[in-house]
Amino acid sequence: MARRASRPSALDAHDVVWPRGRRVVERGELAKRLPTLEGKTIAFLWDAVFRGDEIFPVLQAALAGRFPGARFVPWDAFGATFGGAEAKTIGELPDRLRQFHVDAVVSAVGC
Repeated sequence: MARRASRPSALDAHDVVWPRGRRVVERGELAKRLPTLEGKTIAFLWDAVFRGDEIFPVLQAALAGRFPGARFVPWDAFGATFGGAEAKTIGELPDRLRQFHVDAVVSAVGC
């Protein structure tokens, strides 16, 4: 025998909440991608929170093998992008990128 669906009670009601807040930053145009990373200078940026010190050397080796002549600037040449001095690090970043003649950036949390 088929069961008849009962009406939902107040106990069956749930609030639905969107997990993201409202957007407060306008999205801008993305920079054009480089056609290749061969011979380019690649900088690593890290928030110093999770395993970047282990992951970036592995990533660097893989990129160096794939893109001959690529040069790398380690994350500690810039400082951490999180954790106390991040405002200074981010504020100085444009000048530091120019100083090292950086063509591309890998910015990550490390994992």
